[in-house]
Amino acid sequence: MNGSLVYQDYINLIDKNFIVAKNIMKNQIQPSSIDLSLSEECYEIKHSFLSYNSKVRDKLKDLAIKKINLSKEFIFKKNKTYIVRLNESLNLQKNIFGHCNPKSSTGRLDIFCRSLVDYAEEYEKIPKNYKGEIFLEITSRSFNIAFKKNNSLNQLRLINKNHSYLTDKQLINLNKKQRISNQNKNEIKINNGLKLSVDLARSNIIAYVAKKHTPVLNFSKIKSHMIKDYWNIIKKDKKKLLIERNKFYILRSKEKVVIPSNLAGEMIPYDTGIGDFRAHYAGFFDPGFGLSNGSYAVLEVKTNEVPFLLEDGQTIARIKYEKLNKNSNIVYGKDIKSNYQNQGLKLSKHFK
Repeated sequence: MNGSLVYQDYINLIDKNFIVAKNIMKNQIQPSSIDLSLSEECYEIKHSFLSYNSKVRDKLKDLAIKKINLSKEFIFKKNKTYIVRLNESLNLQKNIFGHCNPKSSTGRLDIFCRSLVDYAEEYEKIPKNYKGEIFLEITSRSFNIAFKKNNSLNQLRLINKNHSYLTDKQLINLNKKQRISNQNKNEIKINNGLKLSVDLARSNIIAYVAKKHTPVLNFSKIKSHMIKDYWNIIKKDKKKLLIERNKFYILRSKEKVVIPSNLAGEMIPYDTGIGDFRAHYAGFFDPGFGLSNGSYAVLEVKTNEVPFLLEDGQTIARIKYEKLNKNSNIVYGKDIKSNYQNQGLKLSKHFK
């Protein structure tokens, strides 16, 4: 069937060498995506690029400033751009295609990363039946961050033949049978997906904003960094928040979200119709996210153009829902040690 592949599909693709890597770990496989990982091969590059008429590797000959070996930790400096070959390569068949997104932890650290493949006209897109390497372009925009081989910054979601997105009418009917939001039926906003609004009133702390001068953050170290060294806390103030230019904010949605176990979700990352800011860099929501009580969506917000005044309850993002190609017994949650189930306003897993 059409739709997003599930956990067992990724196991099968690895077994058949459709997904190729020396040592894929079982914990890389998620309910409807697979975590990709950095190899040791890294380059600092002059500027971003797409490789629509050649292999990525051929472009690097002219654009690489220096080669870096990530077998040992290396500090990626703020606002410098690097490109890393991923451990995983693809040998897709049977009209399988896909796209990539940063992982939640990556987005919450203001790491701008996007995948690129050979002969592709767009970032993050994996063409049907693609065969070749995958590279990841990385620019850390708030912190100097130490990375090394096997760190995982992004995810790949593969689709069988065609996407199978739910229409707004189907979402409305779904919400009557199985709640996809904690909002009551009269308040839920469905228009080109489930609309999410920002919460600037319910909690005393409404946001975190990244500090300008911080220690190096070690990406490999979980629950080991002090929040106060990297973030300023913003407390509620008249249900408003001014998003200042070039500052990075962590906020949360007013709605609790549920992704039913037979569906996958994806945040639409940038929508000019709701303002000149970018909300949520990390896009995938796996089947089972928020099951039982729902989970708030954490929103990473930044404006590079002009300061922008947010008000409580203002729409800030949308989630599209997509059918899986089959039912799956593996869902997001404690059984597979998911980090952000039933979350509130939560920073990345790197902080105490």
